[in-house]
Amino acid sequence: MPPFPQLDHLVALTDDVGLFQHATLDVPNRSCGYCTDDVGRALLIACDAAARPQSAALGARLMTTYLSYLHDAQLADGWFHGFMGYDRRWQDDVGSPDAVGRAVWGLGYAERHAPRATWRTLAGRLRARALPGIARMRFVRPHAYVALGLLHALDARPDDARAVRDALASCAASIADAYDAYRTADWRWCEDVMTYDNARLPEALLRCGAALDDLRLTRIGIEMLDFYVGAVLEDDVFVPVGSDGWYPRDGAKARRGQQPLEAAALIDAAAVALALTGEERWRRVAEIAFDWFHGRNTHGSRLAAEGGGCADGIDEHGVNLNMGAESTLAYLLSAVAMARLVPGRPLLLAR
Repeated sequence: MPPFPQLDHLVALTDDVGLFQHATLDVPNRSCGYCTDDVGRALLIACDAAARPQSAALGARLMTTYLSYLHDAQLADGWFHGFMGYDRRWQDDVGSPDAVGRAVWGLGYAERHAPRATWRTLAGRLRARALPGIARMRFVRPHAYVALGLLHALDARPDDARAVRDALASCAASIADAYDAYRTADWRWCEDVMTYDNARLPEALLRCGAALDDLRLTRIGIEMLDFYVGAVLEDDVFVPVGSDGWYPRDGAKARRGQQPLEAAALIDAAAVALALTGEERWRRVAEIAFDWFHGRNTHGSRLAAEGGGCADGIDEHGVNLNMGAESTLAYLLSAVAMARLVPGRPLLLAR
């Protein structure tokens, strides 16, 4: 069984309600409360932890906490709240499409991979209730997140396969159609501005192309991923699009505000590209992205920490030493993916 990253910091961020959104250094910041986006992604780690004998008890605690949070977060129409305060009161009427998409992503994964039947059943119910709301989504990233979850649900629920398959095809088509609308000879992307969590878009297309036997989706996914890699790899160093300005068409790529979720997304996209094409260059791309956590970045600083925590990114002054949920989950998901992709690769490199 591949090695598993330490979960100490994830446990520190988790109470009996959910997962704290932010931290001050490595200490949970209660004032910022909880975020559905994070809990949805945390389900992936909890499922894998619960399925391993060494971490089964801890994984079970995380699974029940996160599933309970999402059960409470879901509205009558299947949509989700996005933010809860530390006082256990919801801070919004409805959450963002990203929050819904990431909730479905985690629920679909749990529906397929949770080691306890009751968890799979509840995850499937919540995912199924969310399905009608997908038609309300208008942006490509929520569609990518939903697709990543539905791919697992497709395997888990053959009785619901037609509805899941139709929703999956719709999500993938929205990304592929956007690519056709925005693509030019020198801009092979599905938007005018490359923003956040970018590699999740080609990853979703590649996975959907394989599941739906759709060569168009696979072709576009490879074209987008090739273009993205060309934009973010500089002399074998991963330099993701920064949040301080993004990367507009005909403009310069921002280098400030580099976020850990970009590395995690590229590792997963490279892994599926490797599986589909057999081209070893994709394994190397994943390793370069993973090395970003360990100091091979524009500041030469390590972001991954003992205990499984991760700094919140790189800004103009250097590393942001706060270790919030999104960053920590990005590292944990990356470590799990790399353990599968490169057996024997240490999850934390020595200083």
